[in-house]
Amino acid sequence: MKNRLIVAFSAMALVVTSCQKEASNDQGSPSVDLSYGAIPRTPDAPVGRAEINQEAQRQLEENGVVKWELMSDELLWSAVVQSDSLVSIGYQPTGFAGIEDKIHLINVKDGDWKAVKNALVGFVLEEANRLNPDRNLGSEDVLAFGEKELPYFNARITDFETLAKLRRMGVVRYVEPMGYGTEATPGRSSAGCGDNGPQGGLVNGVDYDVISPNAKVSWNYEYSNIEEAWNESTGDGITIGLIDTGVSSGQDKLNNEFSSGYSTGRYIDKVGFHESCWWWWCSNDGVYDDCGHGTSMAGTIAGPRTNEGSSVGVAYNANLVSCRGTDDVIINSSNEKDGVSDSYYYLGNRSDVKIISMSLGDVFYSGQVADAVNYANNQGKLIFCAAGTSLSWTSWWGVIFPANMSQTVAVTGVKTGLPMARCVECHSGSQVDFIVVMQDRNNTNRGPITLSDYGNTPNYTGGSSIATATTAGIAALVWAENPGLSKNQVTNILKENASYYPYRNGQFGWGIIDAAAAVDDAN
Repeated sequence: MKNRLIVAFSAMALVVTSCQKEASNDQGSPSVDLSYGAIPRTPDAPVGRAEINQEAQRQLEENGVVKWELMSDELLWSAVVQSDSLVSIGYQPTGFAGIEDKIHLINVKDGDWKAVKNALVGFVLEEANRLNPDRNLGSEDVLAFGEKELPYFNARITDFETLAKLRRMGVVRYVEPMGYGTEATPGRSSAGCGDNGPQGGLVNGVDYDVISPNAKVSWNYEYSNIEEAWNESTGDGITIGLIDTGVSSGQDKLNNEFSSGYSTGRYIDKVGFHESCWWWWCSNDGVYDDCGHGTSMAGTIAGPRTNEGSSVGVAYNANLVSCRGTDDVIINSSNEKDGVSDSYYYLGNRSDVKIISMSLGDVFYSGQVADAVNYANNQGKLIFCAAGTSLSWTSWWGVIFPANMSQTVAVTGVKTGLPMARCVECHSGSQVDFIVVMQDRNNTNRGPITLSDYGNTPNYTGGSSIATATTAGIAALVWAENPGLSKNQVTNILKENASYYPYRNGQFGWGIIDAAAAVDDAN
């Protein structure tokens, strides 16, 4: 348990014209220009959620993603105070450019980067003490989630004026609410979480086929030619990082039996970055899944091939690193954005990890999460993200964040048969790169099978989530066949062996990957 005292600040109604200010720390670091222009008068009261959501919907319809930088000071402040008041502040030295391509080279504890952060933390603290003159606040009273190795930090700010000043500083890249979500997603999302126990009534030859030594192969693998690909590659020696809700403590196939049957000689690591926070403290929630979603994804990526009747994963000889970054499938809370960001940074620094799979997302863009994605991408990781698995009220949205970033590979799910149609709960759009068949056109309740939370009997799953996990597994089969390939070469092989290539479909990208042909091309 870590002490995380965070003090809320009252808003002040002031008109500020312009200010020129320089800051330096006690060690004689370079001075930092914290100048800001004129800021508007503090509103009398925050606007309602309906007005914020209306602007969010307008941005979605026009741009396909919601960016806080395009919202007014009033809307941003209103979103901050109507959530948990935690903000993410991205920074850079004056004149620095091209951070997307250089973020992996930055040392935030050195030189100008350290000076900028110290100056901004000092500014936030000074503002807090201005608003609370009877207190003697220190940095530990305003910061949240500890020190970060990437150029952002988190603080609780409820004052309109402070936020407006920060947004106008040249050294500030973004100021964003961390915990705001639409009213339709209060707390845990039901999408992706729920009963992940063994599925009754599964039928051999319909829901699965049985292969030696007594493992179940999901019915949809044939559409990607995965079983034929296993004649040449099973993912041996490749390590896949999974960012999700963790894996079940009760599923032996993801614990002590991960290296068993035809899947011996490999490892699974589990790391937890999600924290539950109350007013003055946070505690790590550990590595295990209490949602069920992460267990399903892990089973599809790398479930072992055993003689006990459990389902087998696509890359059943690959290693797996499971990072618990969230509590559910929507990255819409402060601790989830922090957990996902920390997961990308961690996996980016693991030399054994080649592939990252994340079947999570949100319609709201997060500069902090984008920083971490860029970091992992620049470290050579091949990143797959779900285009979107939604509730009924989100079905009209296109590809969600971060799958809509150019640094990620976006995947969605489709139904069997023609004409091509996305699965009921899936998103599609021009940013989709690949598709996987995962829903029966004649029975939309029938999805692929994967590991359940416990026991050997599988469970149904589906959506673009499982499509993403499947594609990450196929990439591992290709890379294992030729470990010397670069991530761009692997991506090109997947593309060149997809059903629409050399053309790109406006909704479904390059199409369905032929895993066997892709593995052949890797030689």
